[in-house]
Amino acid sequence: MKFPEELKYTNDHEWIRVEGNVAYVGITDFAQHELGDIVYIEIDTLGKEVTKDDQFGTVEAVKTVSDLLMPITGKIAELNKKLDVNPELVNSDPYGDGWMVKIEISDASQLDKLLSSSDYKTLVGA
Repeated sequence: MKFPEELKYTNDHEWIRVEGNVAYVGITDFAQHELGDIVYIEIDTLGKEVTKDDQFGTVEAVKTVSDLLMPITGKIAELNKKLDVNPELVNSDPYGDGWMVKIEISDASQLDKLLSSSDYKTLVGA
């Protein structure tokens, strides 16, 4: 499993990659592995401000549906349209083409409370 050092992580298995005042959000390699084959992503929060830890969508795998939780407060600026036709990108490339939303960061100080790569590895027992 991969745990890229440049990302921040949540206890709920989301990752965030900050680029200036925007950030990409997705689920971790560990999460996609636990979920199994992902068949559908539903995100209906485009253009909305979503508070830290609130649900911004769901991911559906063959066996289960799981909530997607926002790592920090931000406005959903963009959805990954590739996932509409290729949701399996979350399985094959969770930190690249499998990103889910791009957000405009509302409170950058919240980033300091997220997990580092090594902290996340400890959390999942890797």
